[in-house]
Amino acid sequence: MTLASKTLKDFNLRHTNGREEVLDLFLNAGHALAHNDVENGLGPDHDRVTIYRTLRTFLDKGLLHKVLDDEGGTKYALCRETCSDGHHHHDHVHFKCEACGQTTCLDKVRIPTIALPEGYNRKEMNLLIQGVCQDCNK
Repeated sequence: MTLASKTLKDFNLRHTNGREEVLDLFLNAGHALAHNDVENGLGPDHDRVTIYRTLRTFLDKGLLHKVLDDEGGTKYALCRETCSDGHHHHDHVHFKCEACGQTTCLDKVRIPTIALPEGYNRKEMNLLIQGVCQDCNK
């Protein structure tokens, strides 16, 4: 059983070849992927709508989380923490490299506590830092 197959089973997701292939892309990438990245990684045999639905299912089940991009787009990254249906726990920083364009989760760098004014309720927080990653700095 592959890691992707086991992960689908662990998250109580029905196994399909398409889901396994999408999950394999994320497991092998090591950085956040946009819908277009997934499409390009899978090739023309995969339907755009099916890819969208797969990403949405993975997001809803707590397998992926959203990463906002500086260009207004959305990327997706694997959840490293224990997330579940609709409950994500990602108070970590995301870093986008200006050289290679990859966005990575910096799981050990936490978003600082922010005191909101009375009457405001936090749903989620995103912090994107831009610069040059360690690989491009070599």
